[in-house]
Amino acid sequence: MNLTKIDLNLFIVFDAIYSEGNLTRAAQIMGMTQPAASNALARLRTTFDDPLFIRTAQGMIPTPLAKNIINPVRGALQLLRVSVHDSRVFDPSQANKTFRLSMTDLIEDILLPATFQRLSKVAPHVRIESLLARRRETAKELAAGHLDFAIDIPLNSDPQLLHTKLLEDRYVCAMRKDHPLSAHKAITLKQYLAAQHIHISSRRSGLGPVDLALGKMGVQRNIVLRSQHYLMAHTVLQSTDLTITAPARFAQHHQLHSVELPISGVAPIESHLFWHSSADQDPANRWMREQLLHIAQQLTTEKPI
Repeated sequence: MNLTKIDLNLFIVFDAIYSEGNLTRAAQIMGMTQPAASNALARLRTTFDDPLFIRTAQGMIPTPLAKNIINPVRGALQLLRVSVHDSRVFDPSQANKTFRLSMTDLIEDILLPATFQRLSKVAPHVRIESLLARRRETAKELAAGHLDFAIDIPLNSDPQLLHTKLLEDRYVCAMRKDHPLSAHKAITLKQYLAAQHIHISSRRSGLGPVDLALGKMGVQRNIVLRSQHYLMAHTVLQSTDLTITAPARFAQHHQLHSVELPISGVAPIESHLFWHSSADQDPANRWMREQLLHIAQQLTTEKPI
């Protein structure tokens, strides 16, 4: 039997006739005319090569074949009803779902602990998979459903992607607690330029916002280590005299000494939550967006020192 050639609505008619034992009442229940119901039954009879129901004085009596298939048909219809219902309703307390997010190790460090603390209470069976997709692949991965969300700086201009600001932070110069510069509550531009710096970037080359601001001043800092990962930097900072220009929340979280940058014109760092427009009305996607935004709001009220 080739299902592509069968109108699945015919099985709804079949179930109604079986339940009512009367073609006219079945048609009324389904909101269709009696001739339309009769035509649907004729098509089913052709499909199964069986009368399915015998008209008697007591009503429409199912044939042995109809009795054999009624339970599987009803089970399949119930699965379809549940699928339609689940597509419109998301119950986090019962959901067994995996959300896939693209984010950097810095966002993981800031966001995931608070996220799991919240999910363990309201959605104990929800899982998260975190990875870092290439920025140029993000739109395609979201469109294909391989990712549910991406958290990144607001550079992606794909019209199919929706986004909202998730987190904002300012840059500070951070170092270990007993660093030679840690005795200062503020440092001069000369001290900043003389220090050895770690620069974090997902790109192999290119300048960051701090270096662009310094370039406008006609100076540059001494970068001795360039890496993709912030968490590595924390380990290096503890055993060297290197410094890092990083979000203030990162410095606070890892108990680093931090001072304000002696540079003007460095914009705050923004992280935006991206999702594909096709998932905008999906209840599960909408619920998870609300959770991430709520957690980000809580983190924002806990202002870094």
